[in-house]
Amino acid sequence: MKDLKAPVFATLGCRLNAYETEAMREMAESAGLSGAVIVNTCAVTAEAVRKARQEIRRLARENPGAPVIVTGCAAQTEPETFAAMAEVSRVIGNHEKMQPATWAAMQAPDLIGQTERVQVDDIMSVKETAGHLIDGFGRHRAYVQVQNGCDHRCTFCIIPYGRGNSRSVPAGVVVDQIKRLRDRGFNEVVLTGVDLTSWGADLPGTPRLGDLVMRILRLVPDLPRLRISSIDSIEADENLMLAIAAEPRLMPHLHLSLQAGDDMILKRMKRRHLRDDAIRFCEEARKLRPGIIFGADIIAGFPTETEAMFENSLKLVGDCGLTFLHVFPYSARKGTPAARMPRVPGPAIKERAARLRAEGDAALVRHLACEVGQSRMVLTEGPRLGRTEHFTEVAFDRDMPEGTLMELRMAGHDGQRLTV
Repeated sequence: MKDLKAPVFATLGCRLNAYETEAMREMAESAGLSGAVIVNTCAVTAEAVRKARQEIRRLARENPGAPVIVTGCAAQTEPETFAAMAEVSRVIGNHEKMQPATWAAMQAPDLIGQTERVQVDDIMSVKETAGHLIDGFGRHRAYVQVQNGCDHRCTFCIIPYGRGNSRSVPAGVVVDQIKRLRDRGFNEVVLTGVDLTSWGADLPGTPRLGDLVMRILRLVPDLPRLRISSIDSIEADENLMLAIAAEPRLMPHLHLSLQAGDDMILKRMKRRHLRDDAIRFCEEARKLRPGIIFGADIIAGFPTETEAMFENSLKLVGDCGLTFLHVFPYSARKGTPAARMPRVPGPAIKERAARLRAEGDAALVRHLACEVGQSRMVLTEGPRLGRTEHFTEVAFDRDMPEGTLMELRMAGHDGQRLTV
C-alpha cells in the first residue's frame, strides 16, 4: 500500500461540497485517520455521478491498496452504485460525513470490519441545524455554511434527497464564526447553502436572509466584503433588498437560480416564479443598486421544451441583463418527476446548450468591455489572479500577495477576464 501521510480528499460539485470537504479534513485529522482516500461526490446530473465513478477509479489506481471512502450527494442518493464498485471500501451519507464520531471510528488499515460498509441513513429525518463549522479555507475568501437542505421539490432536482429538508444555522453562530474569520485576516466572506433564501424558516421568529445579512454587517463592522451565493429571486425579502440598496459592503453581484425563461417550462419544473418575475427582480435590484450584475443557472433541453420555449430562455439573457451563465444540459435523474416526461433528443439538448453558452460568452464580453478604464477594488486570489466587487476575474501582469484588497484600474480584457 502506498504510504499516505494524510488522507487524500477529492471534491466534486458545488462550493458547499468544497466547504464540507475542509470540515471532513479537520475531523479526519483530529481522529488520526491516515492512509485513506475520501471522495466527496455530486449528484446534480447523471454526468456528475459518472465523473464520480471515474474519479474513484483514478484515485484507486494512483493509491493502490488505500481504502477508498465515498460520500456526498451521489453516495446519499444511490449508495448501492458505489458499494458495488470493487475499489470502494466504505460509503457514508451526507449526515454521517459531518459527524466527528464517524471519522473517529475509521482507522485505516482496519477500516473495513470496524463499522458497516454502507452507512447512509434517511437524510429526511435529520433535524439539527448545523453542519460542522470551519474557520474558512484558502487564504483569500472564506465560505460560511448558513443553511443546508431544501424544502422545495423541483421536478428535475435530486438534491433534496441528497441533502434533506432545509435547516438553518442560528444567526449568532454565524456572526461568531465570521468574527473569527475576520480576526484571521479574511477580507471577504461568502454565505453559502443549498437553498440560501430559505434561511431562517425553521428558526424561532422565522427570520429571513436579509435579517441575517443586516445583522452580520452591523455586528462585524470591520468586514470589508460580504457576498451571498446563489439565491432564489422570488424569495428575496425586504431587508435583503434594503441591504442591496444601502450596504456597499454587500457585493453587487447576485447569482440567480432561474433555470428557464419560458413560463410553461417553469411550471413543469415546479419553479415558484415566472419569466416576468425574474425580469422584474433584476430591474428592481438595478434601480436599488445601479451597476449590480447577475449570474444565473439555466437548463437547456428540459423535457417537452420546444424550440420556441428554448428561445424564451435564450432571450432571458438579454431581458434580465445576465452576465455570468451556468448552463446545464438537461440530464434525467432517476426518481424525479421530470425523468418520466417526454425527452428532448440528445443532439438538440447539446445544440441548445451550446447556443446558451455562446449567448453567455457574448454577455460576458459586453460586461468586460464596459469595465475597461474603470477603477475597481480587487481581492487577490493568487499571485496573478483576483476578482472585482462584481466577481469578475482580473489577471495581473505581476505577482500580487494573496488575500489583499487593492484598487486597480482595468486596462483591457482577453474575452474571459479583465487585465491590468
